[in-house]
Amino acid sequence: MNFRGKQIYLYGLPGLPLAFLGLPLVVFLPPIYAEEFGLGLTAVGLLLMMSRFWDLFSDPIAGYLGDRILTKPGRRRLMIYSGAPLLLVSCYMLFIPNTTPGGLYLLVWSALLYTGWSWVVIPYNAWGAELSTDYYRRSQITSVREIYVLAGTITVVSLPFLLNTLKDSEILALIGLVFITLFILSMPGLMLVPDLTSTMRRTGFSEGYNLLANNKPLKKLLVAYLLNGIANAIPASLFLLYVEHVLQVDESRWLLLGIYFASGVLGLLIWLPLAKRVQKHIAWSVAMLFSCSVFIWVPWLAPGDFYLFALICLLTGLSLGIDMSIPAAIQADVIDIDRAGGGGERAGLFFGLWGMATKLSLALAIGLVYPLVQLSGFDPTLPSTSGITVLALAYGLLPIPFKVFAAWLVWHFPLDSRQLSIIQRSETGDESEENLAGRPYVTDNPGLFKHETG
Repeated sequence: MNFRGKQIYLYGLPGLPLAFLGLPLVVFLPPIYAEEFGLGLTAVGLLLMMSRFWDLFSDPIAGYLGDRILTKPGRRRLMIYSGAPLLLVSCYMLFIPNTTPGGLYLLVWSALLYTGWSWVVIPYNAWGAELSTDYYRRSQITSVREIYVLAGTITVVSLPFLLNTLKDSEILALIGLVFITLFILSMPGLMLVPDLTSTMRRTGFSEGYNLLANNKPLKKLLVAYLLNGIANAIPASLFLLYVEHVLQVDESRWLLLGIYFASGVLGLLIWLPLAKRVQKHIAWSVAMLFSCSVFIWVPWLAPGDFYLFALICLLTGLSLGIDMSIPAAIQADVIDIDRAGGGGERAGLFFGLWGMATKLSLALAIGLVYPLVQLSGFDPTLPSTSGITVLALAYGLLPIPFKVFAAWLVWHFPLDSRQLSIIQRSETGDESEENLAGRPYVTDNPGLFKHETG
């Protein structure tokens, strides 16, 4: 694909408005619907979990259909433009409700919003994986995209800090309006980004399933992605409650979020050079373990420990940038295994599967942790000492084992730059059978490549 350097910024631009939707859906919207709109923690957790489960199947479907579109404008671009109306309308209804919403309202519009999100974000991420085949260039593409996301996220968390006279629901409505405006403005730039106008060989269902089932790095990455997603979603969904009831510094919540996400931008500058020296998966694993070593001290903080928690936000934020950019770059590498095995160009399906894992992790985190803290004695309207202790432990300790196990899986990830080079050369025929013989491959299927195991 003819991809020039400046086009990377046009491709990454939609990441800015998408941040105005992604973070509020996890951090802002649940407690607002639970407290200000009066639905309760248990009801909101279960309803959002139900809508997430409803949406689990839309991700692989969106990816599968996007891989099969044949249009002159380009298949990823068409999918994004077709999914945009549903995303925009459902965002308006969910973020700017005309009346006090009930449970059914939250369930229906959140399910529709998640579906529109799938129709836009899955082809958008798959598009990024197709822009380059270079092991390190892929990290650069995803990093630029995630810098836009982090810039949008910092802007989102600064709005409540600057507009602290507004109610949380009014701030949520403002965020929705900003998202709708910026998203529409970012769409024309995608017309200048190269997009595939045809697909390679299409596999049948049985053959395609076997390729997926035998793709060992895919299976390991999916599990690690799910575990890390749960570890990230638990504190994200409890952050506002923790700051208000445990630290009791509710007036500084937006400043703390701003420190965390600004640190994520700085972290990209630190971790990406490391990823070039020690392989991407090692850098990601080290970043996760570093984050755990810092975050594990959170439950022991006392009311008023603003500066200690700000330091923790700063240090854990350093891992955020690589946690957002490197996995997507590794995903693009895993797709090459499928392509070399005869799967064709089906990056959409792969990102659909990863999207499904992301939504499953969010559904499990919100759907289980909200009822858990409430059933364990925490009531945001009448907080008790024991209930606050439960909230602190759920926020600070519960994510640790998930992230540690994810780091262990990623540390032993079998695909690195050398293996990717071998796979790509075997796919194109640039390396002879003799040179490939004896080189280890990274799948469970002995017939996937031309060479034998060593």
